[in-house]
Amino acid sequence: MDVQTLRAEAFRALHERPGTFVIPNPWDAGSAKLLASLGFEALATSSAGLAFALGRPDAEGAVSRDETLANAQSIVDATALPVAADLENGFSDEPSECAETILQAAKLGLVGGSIEDATGREDEPIYNFHRAVERVEAAVAAARSLDFPFMLCARAENLLHGRNDLDDTIARLQAFAEAGADVLYAPGLRTAQDIERVVKAVAPKPVNVLMGLAGVDLSFDDLKALGVKRISVGSSLARVAYGAFFDAATRIRGEGRFDYGDKAMTFAQLNDLFRR
Repeated sequence: MDVQTLRAEAFRALHERPGTFVIPNPWDAGSAKLLASLGFEALATSSAGLAFALGRPDAEGAVSRDETLANAQSIVDATALPVAADLENGFSDEPSECAETILQAAKLGLVGGSIEDATGREDEPIYNFHRAVERVEAAVAAARSLDFPFMLCARAENLLHGRNDLDDTIARLQAFAEAGADVLYAPGLRTAQDIERVVKAVAPKPVNVLMGLAGVDLSFDDLKALGVKRISVGSSLARVAYGAFFDAATRIRGEGRFDYGDKAMTFAQLNDLFRR
């Protein structure tokens, strides 16, 4: 069995075993290695983390498919862990291009990926229901054509775009499940009640929940009790890193202080980590 298939089987097993797991989101090879060193069992890329690292905005089509896949490749190569990719909206309105994105992702060693129903357009942020389902169907067909289990995650993005319609979000997730998606994900769920509704509505399919949102104080144990299978953290780790960087630079510029180094990882720690 080749390395990619081994990783794919391990990734599928994480979704099939009892309990809950965390799949954190690195944005480059270094952050991937750091997370792997802490014992996490799988990783998922962050579109926002990549966009910020490139000095660009997220969710506005500012990062190309080629750039996204090149970043994913660097993360796949950095560790021995299974890696899934944030593939945004497949980088196209067309279902056929969603399928092509899945096939290209699989060629890089990725063993999972997500397709969302957000358009990237301010005037019409979410695809209509029928179009959204068509796109997931095409992505699922592409995933099923592979000779290893590629975990296809389908995302309903209403809550991130000011459309606080949980009924429509659940209807979309149910339709994505019916279309064959392996994992369901509605980023922006903030309460135990809403999370529980989603978990029950799409059962027995596994649900991914986004944490690291300001003002949301649900623990791993809380989410496990609600039946959540997978917990990701989106861009929050990247934002924490940028926040510490910004604070340190602000102290240099505004106060002439350099004591931020007291909280930094040491050169030796990082050198040893990246030598492995």
